[in-house]
Amino acid sequence: MMDTIGRDRRDDECSVIGDKGEIGFIDFEDDKSVCAYDTNEEGPVIISTPFPFIRGKPQSVFVGETSVHSIIIENTTSEPLELWGVNIYCSNPTDSFTLSLLEPPPDNSDVDQIQGFLEGFSLEDRVLQPWQSLTIWLSCKPKEIGLHTSIVHFDVEDERFERVVFLLAEDKISQSLASKKPYSRFPRRKQFAINEHAVVQYPAKTKTQLRNSKLPLFEIPMEIRKVLENKQVPEVITKGLMKEHYAAFFNTLLIMEELHLEKEMRSHDMEHVTMRRKGSTLLALRVPGLAERRPSLVHGDFVSAMLASQSENGTYAAYQGIIYRVESDEVLLKFGKEFDMHYRVGDLYNIRFTYNRVNMRRLYKAVQAAESLETNLLFPSQSTIRRIKTTQIKPFTSLNEEQLHAVAMILGCEGAPPYVIHGPPGTGKTMTLVEAIFQLYTARKNARILVCAASNSAADHILEKLANNSAVGVKENEIFRLNATSRSYEDVQANNIRFCFFEGLIFKCPPLEALMHYRVIISTYMSSSLLSAEGICRGHFSHIFLDEAGQASEPETMVPISNLCQKETVVVLAGDPMQLGPVVHSNDAINFGLGKSYLERLVGCELYSNGDQSFITKLVRNYRCHPAILHLPSKLFYEGKLLACKEDTSLKSWLSLLPNKEFPVLFHGIQGCDEREGNDPSWFNRIEASKVVDIVKKLRASESLREEDIGVIAPYRQQVVKITKVLESSDMPNVKVGSVEQFQGQEREVIIVSTVRSTAKHNEFDKTYCLGFLSNPRRFNVAVTRSRSLLIIVGNPHIVSKDPYWHKLLWHCSDNNSYQGCPLPERQQFADKELNFEDNGVS
Repeated sequence: MMDTIGRDRRDDECSVIGDKGEIGFIDFEDDKSVCAYDTNEEGPVIISTPFPFIRGKPQSVFVGETSVHSIIIENTTSEPLELWGVNIYCSNPTDSFTLSLLEPPPDNSDVDQIQGFLEGFSLEDRVLQPWQSLTIWLSCKPKEIGLHTSIVHFDVEDERFERVVFLLAEDKISQSLASKKPYSRFPRRKQFAINEHAVVQYPAKTKTQLRNSKLPLFEIPMEIRKVLENKQVPEVITKGLMKEHYAAFFNTLLIMEELHLEKEMRSHDMEHVTMRRKGSTLLALRVPGLAERRPSLVHGDFVSAMLASQSENGTYAAYQGIIYRVESDEVLLKFGKEFDMHYRVGDLYNIRFTYNRVNMRRLYKAVQAAESLETNLLFPSQSTIRRIKTTQIKPFTSLNEEQLHAVAMILGCEGAPPYVIHGPPGTGKTMTLVEAIFQLYTARKNARILVCAASNSAADHILEKLANNSAVGVKENEIFRLNATSRSYEDVQANNIRFCFFEGLIFKCPPLEALMHYRVIISTYMSSSLLSAEGICRGHFSHIFLDEAGQASEPETMVPISNLCQKETVVVLAGDPMQLGPVVHSNDAINFGLGKSYLERLVGCELYSNGDQSFITKLVRNYRCHPAILHLPSKLFYEGKLLACKEDTSLKSWLSLLPNKEFPVLFHGIQGCDEREGNDPSWFNRIEASKVVDIVKKLRASESLREEDIGVIAPYRQQVVKITKVLESSDMPNVKVGSVEQFQGQEREVIIVSTVRSTAKHNEFDKTYCLGFLSNPRRFNVAVTRSRSLLIIVGNPHIVSKDPYWHKLLWHCSDNNSYQGCPLPERQQFADKELNFEDNGVS
């Protein structure tokens, strides 16, 4: 009764039937019609759907186990019907589904049953008698994890019916990461206002907070608020950035950002919620929706809490606390003693969040002060002539020709315009800055140096470079690491604590006389405002070094410059405009210029863009990446001018898992599912997570590779959480897993990237909220340049290839015989403009 071509169930390979089709990627989430059949409209025959979806998702089967489902073909007429054939038109992976007339025996059946069972890819013709039905069986025994798809054709009389089948093959790891709760959007919360007669009680302020209260309030003018809330563009923005209205231009952009933050905060007010004790001084509040950057609750933001039972009264107590820490789906809050005395377990509260405006006020102050700076500092003129004092240099570190030139230029500079070190990934920007600081420290006893970085980790890295060079011997009492009061004491490594100032484990800014004594001060951009607040005057620092300048908005960069620079101050910026830019939440503010860093604006000026070495040094020698890893980023972002100078490019023992041993970039194509759970809007893909863990385990089989040598990059917080959970349970806690932002400025011997997305319909959402990898060339650039010796991409090639940058990487791997996994999509041709930063919305 079977087709003449069948196979023994013991045989692992299926026979090939002529005229079989090919199946590409079917995005069932984007096109629901592929599995939405109305059997009542199919005329005389009703055909059931095999492996129907459960809660909108494919059914699951474990790898190596057989999953079987019946298909019922029913004749609903009083006449016999010819069933000319049932055929598996195509399957992905190839030959992964089979047909049979009898229900397949279980995998644990005896040998005789298994040997006597036949299955194949088609059934011969037969007659369906009136009102009768035929039951056939569709089977799948997957050999690897991922989405398995099949198309089955039913030829009845002169018509052909089709069924598309989806089955998700899993292993124990992916199954363990399945959603515990189905995703449901958290209901929009009511907004409420505190009664104007309410008694608001604040936690006691520290001396530092009292000192910061001298910072002007910079309230948002009502007329500007109305204009922006009515979606109008103020004239100062349409005119563009000019010296005459520098402060007004950036003030308006900052107000756009503030209004966006206000709206985000209001949308997350809550009513009738409980808080639980966490330790002796903190309360934990669950905030559904804490994902990626939505809402943007951060340490230091304020929270108002009031008893729900008193909210109807004319007067009631509203207590204000602060957000102490943000965790996966809850925030830890700290209130004053008055609130702690009245708190009772189980009490219901109404909650309102408001963001802490201190940093925003610092930005307003910075752009206001910037208007009095030298014009050549803000808007370098093409006619500027820089006179350089030549200096002989005996370097303390090993530098190349371009790095030595940059150091010499920095030592010879006298005041504005700024000097720029433009450095693609791995070219030694920070090392060049550190060498310049060493030279100034040893040769100029009157030099006073401020070093700023965009993040605490980057600032700590510079501190370690300066403090650990025995050849220079920087004195411990002449170097200081300034930390914000909000930074956790535990966040600072033990070796670095001696360079900090704190009381009761709270970081503080030391008094003015102590600050005047230090020759080198290291800080983040925002924390540098504490120096001028303490009394440090413009001109105190002879040199201001700004590392990772491409990651800071122009107002952030102005915090150290406008408060502390005068005509003779030498300002040096180091960074790469092609990597991640400033973090800005408002799309309007981004589009009108707040998303462009001061560094990027300078590099666009003719004085710098023409490569005049009196103003800019372009580092081109990459010491981080294997040449094969560097090739594509160099071509796409740096005009092919990057030189691979990594000394040790010998093959490692753990490169044996590559299909092409000479090409250490591997793309593993896998089709999983996008998922969310509970009220958490962050995405994860457990099939990809399992594959990532499998790769890590294979890499760790090599004794020459440590956990610390491996990094995993994922674009969504929930994917980071899932992968971290499995690695920790597998006794591999030292493999770092994080976002692209967390890896910028870092490197690992091996980087594994999980792209997560497996459906195209969310691409626009990701683009709107600056999530994921697609439509963000800078995020792509950073992700693929973190590895020294091996880069592995795990993702759905049909989704990532919709982005021109990922498409080129995918086919770069394929052309070098370094692609594994599901079938590839069709190759496309992207226009040059699609590989342009301006056209990708990240200018």
